[in-house]
Formats: sequence, C-alpha cells, structure tokens
Amino acid sequence: MLKRARRNTLGDLLARTKERDPEKFAIAYKGVRLNYGELDDVVNQTAHAFLNNGMKKGDMITVMSKNSLDFVIANFALARIGAVMIPINYMLTVEDVQYILQHAGVSGFIAEKEYASVLDESVGELDIKHRYLMDVSATERITEDLSEWTPLSVARHGQSTEFVEAALEDDDLAHVLYTSGTESRPKGVMLSHKSIVSEYVSCVVNGDMSEHDVCIHALPLYHSAQLHCFLGPSIYLGSSGIILDAAKPDIVLETIEKEGATQLFCPPTVWIALLRHPDFDKRDLSTLEKCYYGAAIMPREILKELSERLPNARFWNFYGQTEVAPLATALQPEDQLRKLGSAGKPSLNMQTKIVDDNDQEVPRGEVGEIVHRTPHAMKGYLHDPDKTAEAFRNGWFHSGDLAIMDEEGYITIVDRKKDMIKTGGVNVSSREVEEAIYQMDGVSEVAVISIPDPYWIEAVTAIIVPKEGANFTKEDVIEFCKDHLSKFKIPKHVEITNELPKNPSGKVLKRTLRDEYESLAK
Repeated sequence: MLKRARRNTLGDLLARTKERDPEKFAIAYKGVRLNYGELDDVVNQTAHAFLNNGMKKGDMITVMSKNSLDFVIANFALARIGAVMIPINYMLTVEDVQYILQHAGVSGFIAEKEYASVLDESVGELDIKHRYLMDVSATERITEDLSEWTPLSVARHGQSTEFVEAALEDDDLAHVLYTSGTESRPKGVMLSHKSIVSEYVSCVVNGDMSEHDVCIHALPLYHSAQLHCFLGPSIYLGSSGIILDAAKPDIVLETIEKEGATQLFCPPTVWIALLRHPDFDKRDLSTLEKCYYGAAIMPREILKELSERLPNARFWNFYGQTEVAPLATALQPEDQLRKLGSAGKPSLNMQTKIVDDNDQEVPRGEVGEIVHRTPHAMKGYLHDPDKTAEAFRNGWFHSGDLAIMDEEGYITIVDRKKDMIKTGGVNVSSREVEEAIYQMDGVSEVAVISIPDPYWIEAVTAIIVPKEGANFTKEDVIEFCKDHLSKFKIPKHVEITNELPKNPSGKVLKRTLRDEYESLAK
C-alpha cells in the first residue's frame, strides 16, 4: 500500500489534473472538445475495455495513426493498465513495420483505419489478440477486410468510468519508441513512467510552461518531441490543447488566430514554412507567446526574422534525443541572441559533460561527445544488451553528438558524429557551412553533406532550396562562401533543388541526400 500511495505514473497524472479542475477545457480535435472530467472518463472506459478483452500489464501494443483524439486516449488508457505503447511512424513500409512488430513481440494493434491493412500484412507469426480502430463512430460500417477489428468507440461504450487500478510501479515500462537511427535497423528505446514524468518536470520548468497555456499539437505524436515535450506536460499541468493531424502552415496559422494559442512547437523547417506562407502576415498571431524549436539547429537568419515578425513571442531551443525522453538542454529566451546557435544549458534533471574518445572530460571550448546522467534516460534498447551497454559505458549515456561547452556552461552542437565531414584529412562541421549559406539572400533551406570523392575522400556538398522568386547559380553560392568560410570548408559541389527530404517530424534526411548524390563526384 505504501508503494501505491507514492506512485507517479502517466495514468496518475491525468487523474490528478481531472480532480483539480474537471471542467477545464483539456483537448480539441476536429470539432470535438473535451474537458478534463470528460477526458478522464473516456480514458477509464477505454482502459476497462482493454482489460475486459484480456489485455494486461506488459503487453506490447502498437499504435499507428496520424494525430488524433483517440491517440491521446489510447496513450493514457494503456498507461492506466500497464500495457506498453509502441507508437510507430505511419509512413513506414510494410517491411519496416514488420521488423518493429516482430522485434517487439507485439500482441495488439490500435490503428487509424487506413493503416489497419499495413499492420495486418505485417503480422507474420505473431499472435495478435487485440485489434482496435481509432476515430471510427459506433454507427460506421466496417468492411469485411476489417472484420477482426473493433472500433474503440464500440469497445468502450457502456464501460465503467471508475479509475482503473493496476499493480504498477514508477519504473515499469511505459513506451517503446523506435528511433529512425543511423543503422540499417531502428532500435527500440525503452522509456519507463519514471523516465517520462521526470522529463515532463524538466520541460515545464525549463520551458516556462503553465496551466494557462493554449497549446497546438501539430507535429506527429508518435515522435517523442511532440508527445513527451508538449502533449504530456500540457496534460500534467492542466493546460488546453488543440490537436492538428499535420503541421500544414495555413491550418496552423488559422488555428493560432481562432483558438488564441499561446504555445507552439515546430522544427526549423516548419517555422521556415510558416514564415514563407502568404497567410503569416494576414493572421492575428499576437497571442503566441511561447515558441519552441528543436530536432535541428535553427539557422541564425531565420531566428532573427522570427523575432522581428513575432514581437510578442519568446523562443526556446529544446535539444535532446529519444533516449533521454527527449529533453536534454534548453536555451532560454533571454539567451537567444546573446548565445545565438547554442543548445543552452542542461535541463533541470540533467547532468551533462563533454568527453573525448576515452570518456575523459575535455577542457571548455574543445570539441567532444555529449554524455548525460539523468532520470530521463531510457531503461535501455529493447532486446539489445550489447548496444545498451555501449551507450551507457562508464555510467554515462553517450549521445553520439559532438559539441563544445563554453566557460559559462552553454553547449553548442558541432555536429552528429556521422555528419562531421573529414575532407582532405581535416574535419568540417556541416552545420557551420549551413549557417554561412543561410546568410545568402534568396536561400530558403540548405543541407550540407559529404559525398565520396576520389581526391578529397569526402567532399563538402551543399543542397539548396531557393526562396520563391530567387535567382542564383551554383557559382554564386561558391563565390559567397569564399567570403564567409575558410578555403577548406567551401563546398566542392552545390546542387539546387525544389525541396529537401524530411521525416514527419521535420528533420532533414541527410542519409537520403547522401544516397541520392553519392555519385556526384565520380
């Protein structure tokens, strides 16, 4: 009974918020608006439906959908009974989905109707005991090919709204998130309730979040950034949220104005898309006070433009990765210009240092790998003790990111280890070259990669998306770089294109670019 009295799981957070303010507007999606009392009731009904159909603590349950109200409900219902949610990217191929399902040993599906067939095709030898359809009304006709699937709305109808008691502890597994990774196969990041809740606390404190916020949740909820830095903390605090099924610039801008939104998270690519949209100056964005970016470094020139065009807004840079649930460091609003380009200082529940290849701390101002100690950290990689041991060697989690810590303790990301370009035997940071090119008039987006080169071994290569109406050549870019970069950092190749490949969270897929342009120097 002592453990139950002290427990602090994801399911408990929503219950507390409901008890504090049951009439408070909690969440909205496509015309449906729930207060916290209503949200907690439907979560309990869904959790009872799962239990009554044989789902139990520890079951691995895949959730595959775009952003939706049922995604939020399923997240907390699974947490209430102790089942493990595995949200997966709805854009994956059948082969990729099958790998995740088999690797995790999944026993249940919760899916948006359009993705049900992908999951069914991916079953293989698995014994799938549970199949639930999201966002399907109780009266909607289910086709024969979906005969094994039950709409969540039907499953929970008439179920009890009483709180579901389950034998859970704080460090029990809550989520497994599969990283996009740099290797051929993704890794399953095991996050416990304790990892996630301690990360929420860091987000709330370091992001100056409050129960008065009106948040837009537009980035994919299957990704740890939107799910664990913004949706989760907003429910924890009791703030209000509007779910959008995608970060479409026109819809985001319309929603800010319509709902009086105060908080928005976007990766730099989406902030750029918002800035370039013709509605940006037509909409009333004056309520937007708290703006967050992450997933990639914000280009200096874009940050300056955002600050000028959103004068009421304050900006935060949240840096991290899935393995730490994901917040690691934060750059505060007052430091945005003073420490332009920095990832800030370690977050509240994070101890961070910069080390060399022998795990010895490097002097301030020198490049090394970022390592952490934190209760945010994952429990390990699912079914992979060797990679877990390597990641946590010497009692620190190794991030794989290269950085510098200055004399004031601010961290500046130099590059991912994999994105550092070694050209002619000299290291070049792809980010530094990108920052220089962003200063050139007419550049909307740029990604700098390495490609194989018979002379340089790795050649610095810039892939550029121009702003609409811009007119410059590859030679113009090279000439511009000569005035802004050391000779060995100037791109050997420049390609101009209409768009950069990105994953659904807005991160540029440099691996895809490297594959596409690998023969450029041959």
